[in-house]
Amino acid sequence: MKSLSVSVLFLMLPACAFAQSSGAPQVGYPTNRSPFTDLQYRQEITLFGGQFKAGTEPAQVAPRSGPMVGARYEVTVGGPAQFFVRGARVFSKRLAIDPTQPAATRSLGVVTVPLYLADLGISMNLTGQRSYHRIVPSVAVGVGVASTLKSKVEKDPFNFGTTFAFSFGGGLRILATERAQIRMDFGTHMYQIRYPAGYFTSTGSNPAVLPSNQAKSFWKSNPSITAGLSYLFFR
Repeated sequence: MKSLSVSVLFLMLPACAFAQSSGAPQVGYPTNRSPFTDLQYRQEITLFGGQFKAGTEPAQVAPRSGPMVGARYEVTVGGPAQFFVRGARVFSKRLAIDPTQPAATRSLGVVTVPLYLADLGISMNLTGQRSYHRIVPSVAVGVGVASTLKSKVEKDPFNFGTTFAFSFGGGLRILATERAQIRMDFGTHMYQIRYPAGYFTSTGSNPAVLPSNQAKSFWKSNPSITAGLSYLFFR
């Protein structure tokens, strides 16, 4: 029995030596060398600016491309998900026309028409509740409204008004300091354009603004890209 015990102990010695030389420290990253950092704060508020690119449309009377500014509030709701609320103003203009006039003289000129965008939705961190080398990529989807408020132009029956809008896109958050981060976001707002009946009516020898086979309403995609600075708070 004594010789058996000695033999078993002798056989276990190489296994113990191997475990010590190739144990737990070989799995994953040492704590002080890991590229991942836990996200400490649950809420953030961001001020941003960028460029809004309006999609094309046949009559060219909808709000056009322009610079945009806005603010965004975001709070973690569980796991990698955040709830966000966002508002922005696009410094836009649009072409106004009088459809009762001949084609050569129906233009009323380009008028200033600010476009307001507001939405709420959910964003998802692709790295979970951690940053990778202090960078957090994300995707987002939202629903809201697009509005020009009071944008009616005399003699032009077109009125953008207020309409539902859907948004989706992605972005990068760069953790500059413990409480400050840089955001870069890209995405699109989709909203509906509705043409008035007057754009399809011929008057005397004056042709209609749009042909009869043109859709009277349709959805339009309008991409944008922004950069902003965020303040982080509440652990």
